[in-house]
Amino acid sequence: MKYIKLLIAPLLLLVGVFIAIACEPDDICPEGMATTPQLIIDFHDVLNPDNKKNVFTMVVKGVDNDNFLPGYFLTTTDQLLLPLKTEVNQTKFIVIKNGKINDNGTPDDDTDDFIEGNPDEITINYTREEIYVSRACGYKTIYTNVTLTIEPDADNWMLSRQPMNDNQSVENEDETHFIISH
Repeated sequence: MKYIKLLIAPLLLLVGVFIAIACEPDDICPEGMATTPQLIIDFHDVLNPDNKKNVFTMVVKGVDNDNFLPGYFLTTTDQLLLPLKTEVNQTKFIVIKNGKINDNGTPDDDTDDFIEGNPDEITINYTREEIYVSRACGYKTIYTNVTLTIEPDADNWMLSRQPMNDNQSVENEDETHFIISH
Protein backbone atom coordinates (compact mmCIF):
# COMPACT_ATOMS: atom_id res chain seq x y z
CA MET A 1 0.00 0.00 0.00
CA LYS A 2 2.84 2.34 0.85
CA TYR A 3 4.53 1.64 -2.48
CA ILE A 4 1.33 2.28 -4.42
CA LYS A 5 1.04 5.77 -2.93
CA LEU A 6 4.65 6.50 -3.85
CA LEU A 7 4.04 5.38 -7.44
CA ILE A 8 0.84 7.38 -7.97
CA ALA A 9 2.44 10.86 -7.81
CA PRO A 10 5.16 10.16 -10.43
CA LEU A 11 2.64 8.29 -12.59
CA LEU A 12 0.26 11.27 -12.57
CA LEU A 13 3.15 13.59 -13.39
CA LEU A 14 4.19 11.35 -16.27
CA VAL A 15 0.62 11.24 -17.65
CA GLY A 16 0.43 15.05 -17.42
CA VAL A 17 3.68 15.41 -19.36
CA PHE A 18 2.43 13.06 -22.09
CA ILE A 19 -0.82 15.00 -22.41
CA ALA A 20 1.05 18.30 -22.67
CA ILE A 21 3.37 16.89 -25.33
CA ALA A 22 0.48 15.35 -27.28
CA CYS A 23 -1.40 18.67 -27.58
CA GLU A 24 -0.81 20.55 -30.79
CA PRO A 25 -0.50 24.35 -30.61
CA ASP A 26 -3.78 24.69 -32.49
CA ASP A 27 -5.74 22.47 -30.07
CA ILE A 28 -6.74 25.60 -28.14
CA CYS A 29 -8.33 28.49 -30.00
CA PRO A 30 -6.39 31.65 -29.01
CA GLU A 31 -8.45 34.40 -27.43
CA GLY A 32 -7.63 36.96 -30.12
CA MET A 33 -8.34 34.61 -33.04
CA ALA A 34 -10.75 35.96 -35.64
CA THR A 35 -14.28 34.65 -35.27
CA THR A 36 -17.53 35.33 -37.10
CA PRO A 37 -17.66 39.14 -37.30
CA GLN A 38 -20.55 41.40 -36.37
CA LEU A 39 -22.00 44.08 -38.63
CA ILE A 40 -20.87 47.56 -37.56
CA ILE A 41 -23.19 50.53 -38.04
CA ASP A 42 -22.19 54.10 -37.22
CA PHE A 43 -24.92 56.67 -36.59
CA HIS A 44 -24.37 60.10 -38.15
CA ASP A 45 -26.12 63.46 -38.04
CA VAL A 46 -28.42 63.85 -41.06
CA LEU A 47 -27.79 67.63 -41.05
CA ASN A 48 -24.01 67.25 -40.81
CA PRO A 49 -23.20 63.85 -42.41
CA ASP A 50 -19.51 63.89 -41.44
CA ASN A 51 -20.33 63.94 -37.72
CA LYS A 52 -21.30 60.95 -35.65
CA LYS A 53 -24.48 61.40 -33.59
CA ASN A 54 -25.69 59.50 -30.53
CA VAL A 55 -28.95 57.60 -30.44
CA PHE A 56 -30.36 58.13 -26.96
CA THR A 57 -31.79 55.32 -24.79
CA MET A 58 -31.62 52.86 -27.66
CA VAL A 59 -33.07 49.36 -27.37
CA VAL A 60 -32.30 46.62 -29.91
CA LYS A 61 -33.97 43.25 -30.35
CA GLY A 62 -34.34 40.71 -33.10
CA VAL A 63 -37.60 40.51 -35.01
CA ASP A 64 -39.76 37.67 -33.65
CA ASN A 65 -37.53 37.58 -30.58
CA ASP A 66 -38.48 38.92 -27.14
CA ASN A 67 -34.86 39.09 -25.96
CA PHE A 68 -32.98 42.35 -26.10
CA LEU A 69 -29.53 42.40 -27.66
CA PRO A 70 -26.95 42.38 -24.82
CA GLY A 71 -25.45 45.82 -24.33
CA TYR A 72 -28.29 47.59 -26.12
CA PHE A 73 -31.00 48.10 -23.55
CA LEU A 74 -31.67 51.80 -22.88
CA THR A 75 -28.14 52.58 -24.07
CA THR A 76 -26.87 55.82 -25.58
CA THR A 77 -24.32 55.25 -28.34
CA ASP A 78 -23.25 56.32 -31.83
CA GLN A 79 -22.32 52.81 -32.96
CA LEU A 80 -24.07 49.47 -33.17
CA LEU A 81 -22.53 45.99 -33.48
CA LEU A 82 -25.07 43.45 -34.73
CA PRO A 83 -24.62 39.69 -34.83
CA LEU A 84 -25.86 38.23 -38.10
CA LYS A 85 -27.45 34.81 -38.38
CA THR A 86 -25.15 32.10 -39.68
CA GLU A 87 -27.82 29.61 -40.79
CA VAL A 88 -29.90 31.88 -43.07
CA ASN A 89 -29.19 34.78 -45.44
CA GLN A 90 -31.24 37.43 -43.63
CA THR A 91 -31.36 39.01 -40.18
CA LYS A 92 -33.91 41.56 -38.97
CA PHE A 93 -33.69 43.89 -35.99
CA ILE A 94 -35.95 46.41 -34.33
CA VAL A 95 -33.98 49.44 -33.15
CA ILE A 96 -35.90 51.69 -30.75
CA LYS A 97 -34.83 55.30 -30.25
CA ASN A 98 -35.77 57.18 -27.05
CA GLY A 99 -36.82 53.95 -25.40
CA LYS A 100 -38.37 53.83 -21.95
CA ILE A 101 -40.07 51.22 -19.83
CA ASN A 102 -43.82 51.58 -19.39
CA ASP A 103 -44.78 49.74 -16.19
CA ASN A 104 -48.43 49.57 -17.32
CA GLY A 105 -49.55 51.23 -14.07
CA THR A 106 -48.18 48.38 -11.96
CA PRO A 107 -44.73 49.40 -10.68
CA ASP A 108 -44.42 46.31 -8.46
CA ASP A 109 -45.24 43.86 -11.28
CA ASP A 110 -42.70 43.80 -14.10
CA THR A 111 -44.44 40.96 -15.97
CA ASP A 112 -46.69 43.42 -17.80
CA ASP A 113 -43.99 46.03 -18.55
CA PHE A 114 -43.26 46.99 -22.14
CA ILE A 115 -40.90 49.28 -24.05
CA GLU A 116 -42.11 52.52 -25.58
CA GLY A 117 -40.20 54.70 -28.02
CA ASN A 118 -39.75 55.11 -31.75
CA PRO A 119 -39.02 51.70 -33.33
CA ASP A 120 -37.50 51.27 -36.77
CA GLU A 121 -36.98 47.88 -38.37
CA ILE A 122 -33.89 47.10 -40.41
CA THR A 123 -33.41 44.10 -42.67
CA ILE A 124 -29.93 42.86 -43.50
CA ASN A 125 -29.56 40.48 -46.46
CA TYR A 126 -26.30 38.71 -47.32
CA THR A 127 -24.60 35.66 -48.71
CA ARG A 128 -22.81 33.45 -46.20
CA GLU A 129 -19.40 31.87 -46.70
CA GLU A 130 -17.74 29.56 -44.18
CA ILE A 131 -13.98 29.98 -43.80
CA TYR A 132 -11.79 27.41 -42.07
CA VAL A 133 -9.82 29.06 -39.25
CA SER A 134 -8.03 26.14 -37.54
CA ARG A 135 -8.64 22.76 -35.99
CA ALA A 136 -9.26 24.30 -32.56
CA CYS A 137 -11.31 27.29 -33.74
CA GLY A 138 -13.23 25.50 -36.47
CA TYR A 139 -15.00 27.68 -39.03
CA LYS A 140 -16.12 31.28 -39.09
CA THR A 141 -18.75 32.81 -41.30
CA ILE A 142 -18.11 35.86 -43.42
CA TYR A 143 -20.85 37.76 -45.20
CA THR A 144 -20.73 39.08 -48.75
CA ASN A 145 -23.15 41.10 -50.87
CA VAL A 146 -24.48 42.68 -47.68
CA THR A 147 -27.42 45.06 -48.02
CA LEU A 148 -29.28 46.95 -45.32
CA THR A 149 -32.84 48.19 -45.72
CA ILE A 150 -34.70 50.54 -43.40
CA GLU A 151 -38.30 49.37 -43.49
CA PRO A 152 -40.59 52.37 -44.08
CA ASP A 153 -43.12 53.28 -41.41
CA ALA A 154 -45.15 56.37 -40.44
CA ASP A 155 -42.41 57.71 -38.14
CA ASN A 156 -38.95 56.63 -39.30
CA TRP A 157 -36.14 58.15 -37.26
CA MET A 158 -33.54 56.39 -39.44
CA LEU A 159 -33.58 58.60 -42.51
CA SER A 160 -30.90 57.12 -44.76
CA ARG A 161 -28.29 54.42 -44.92
CA GLN A 162 -25.02 54.20 -46.78
CA PRO A 163 -22.75 51.17 -47.24
CA MET A 164 -19.05 51.89 -46.92
CA ASN A 165 -18.33 49.93 -50.13
CA ASP A 166 -20.31 49.27 -53.30
CA ASN A 167 -20.13 45.51 -52.78
CA GLN A 168 -20.22 45.52 -48.97
CA SER A 169 -18.84 42.53 -47.11
CA VAL A 170 -18.47 41.79 -43.40
CA GLU A 171 -15.20 39.97 -42.87
CA ASN A 172 -13.88 41.63 -39.71
CA GLU A 173 -14.80 44.03 -36.93
CA ASP A 174 -12.05 46.54 -37.71
CA GLU A 175 -14.17 48.84 -39.85
CA THR A 176 -17.60 50.36 -40.13
CA HIS A 177 -19.83 48.61 -42.67
CA PHE A 178 -22.81 51.02 -42.85
CA ILE A 179 -23.68 54.56 -41.83
CA ILE A 180 -27.23 55.37 -40.81
CA SER A 181 -28.16 59.05 -40.65
CA HIS A 182 -30.79 60.32 -38.25
